[in-house]
Amino acid sequence: MKDLLEDIDRWRAAGLRIAVARVVDIEGSGPRDPGAAMVVNEHGEVAGSVSGGCVEGAVVSEALAILAGEEASRVVSFGYSDDEAFAVGLTCGGTIRLFIEPLDW
Repeated sequence: MKDLLEDIDRWRAAGLRIAVARVVDIEGSGPRDPGAAMVVNEHGEVAGSVSGGCVEGAVVSEALAILAGEEASRVVSFGYSDDEAFAVGLTCGGTIRLFIEPLDW
C-alpha cells in the first residue's frame, strides 16, 4: 500500500474519487499474496496490482462501477474454474478474492 500513496495523494489533491481493491484471500496458487492492493481513480487510471496483470482489467471495471454508484463495496472472486476469470486470464490454478471499496476521506 505504501507504493500507492504518491498516486493516492496526487489524485486526492486533484479532487478525484478513488476505489481500492485488496487481495483478502487466496485458495491454491495465486499471483499475489493477501494484502496486495490496487487503486483506481474515477478516470480509470490505475496504480498497483492485485494479480500481476491477469485480472486487472476486470477489477478496473468493478471499481469504476462502485465509484459510479452502480455497485456497492463488495468481495469479488476470480478462479481458474470461473469462465469470467479464465476469460480475463487467471490461469494460475487458484482462486483470489478481492475486497473493492471507495476510498473515503
